[in-house]
Amino acid sequence: MCCFSGRVEKVADTKIFARASKDGRQYLVYSMKFKADDAVAMILPLPVPKEPKEDAVKFVNLEKYPDLFDDLRRGFPIPPSDAPPATRSGDKPLSAPPLKVEKVGSFEASFVPTIKDFARLDKRFRLPDDVWEKLGRYKDFGFAVFKLKAGEQKVHPMAFEFPRRDATKLFFPTVHIHDGKVHAKADFDHLLYCQVAEGQSLPMFDWAESDSHAVNFVKIDKSQGIVEKNAHVYRRGMHGKLKNEDVLV
Repeated sequence: MCCFSGRVEKVADTKIFARASKDGRQYLVYSMKFKADDAVAMILPLPVPKEPKEDAVKFVNLEKYPDLFDDLRRGFPIPPSDAPPATRSGDKPLSAPPLKVEKVGSFEASFVPTIKDFARLDKRFRLPDDVWEKLGRYKDFGFAVFKLKAGEQKVHPMAFEFPRRDATKLFFPTVHIHDGKVHAKADFDHLLYCQVAEGQSLPMFDWAESDSHAVNFVKIDKSQGIVEKNAHVYRRGMHGKLKNEDVLV
């Protein structure tokens, strides 16, 4: 799910990278172009274990590697296909301290452990309670929140590492909520990238495989451990009006 705390004029060219890390955790990198008249927060749900600690998510500053996804694209000389996809907040006690806000490149970022903890964020960066009531599937998720500046811009990749509830699956937050509503279908303009564990396979009709190992087209040192140099990268295109759901691999 990608949703915004306020009105957004445009969201396009979304790119997401995922890879399993140590101890059942996952790296996730998110990039997009967007336009908003006012500062907004982008909220990404994360299938973390229940009641996670407030420091469970580790943010990674990729401000010095804004072209990560351009490099990932270089591993695929053939254009991506338009393959189809795989398939209420309560109040914290007044004594609860505000959530930690981290400076991550050009963003401010926070990890919200549970829905009820949104009450500890600035009101400008929350969603209405009735939205969460419609999103029962996320009732026990955690959330990464990135505060974005007003204007039209292409943001540098937003990256973090989080603990997974199911360490056998890679999670891509692809559900759309851009107008405060949850629609059965949504317009997609996404490219998904991933690296999979040794021995894991992906359906070939959904995912294209890079021509070589990532070290040949990605600046590995600038990725700060997110991209595994001696592994291939896989890519999947999601374009047009598709079922509005997250992707698990």
